[in-house]
Amino acid sequence: MYPAEKEDTFLENKGLTAAEALEKLKQGNKCYLTATANPGDISAELRKATCEGGQSPYAVVVTCSDSRVVPESIFCAGLGELFVIRVAGNVMANHQIGSVEYGAEHLGCRLVVVLGHDNCGAVGAAMQDEPTGFIKTITDEIREAIGGEKDYYRACCLNVEKGVSILKESLHVNEGDDLKIIGAMYHIADGSVDFME
Repeated sequence: MYPAEKEDTFLENKGLTAAEALEKLKQGNKCYLTATANPGDISAELRKATCEGGQSPYAVVVTCSDSRVVPESIFCAGLGELFVIRVAGNVMANHQIGSVEYGAEHLGCRLVVVLGHDNCGAVGAAMQDEPTGFIKTITDEIREAIGGEKDYYRACCLNVEKGVSILKESLHVNEGDDLKIIGAMYHIADGSVDFME
């Protein structure tokens, strides 16, 4: 077995409400703003606990593949705390929606965050370039989300809002449901996250 304190840490995420999960993300981001390393638990004991006991994340985070956007660091989270789905431009297709559905229905997460970021290369490509190949499938989705928006930051926000809308519609989430889906924007330069509540 594993030490009791690791079991307690592992189990404390089970059953958090959306509001509690959001507060935990906010506190984690506050910690990140002054951190020089991620204080999240990645210990051998916790690896063993999550291997034997399964995962119990408190939130689903859908975010961009950008190497500067690392949710576990941004929210000072350890192993098993976040169910992260990454795709360039944080676009929503069936694989991403299915992954969110799994996190909500099978893992019990009550909070889903679509986390965009400023200076997003995928959004920039959708605004300025004519990509070819498989990249075009991503930029086409972003173009649909941003329309004719010319402001780079606002376009990033519109892309997040579209992702939230797709998830709510696909998963039939309404106001008052215990599952909450919200958008957020990560600022690469200072590390802060603005939640779109």
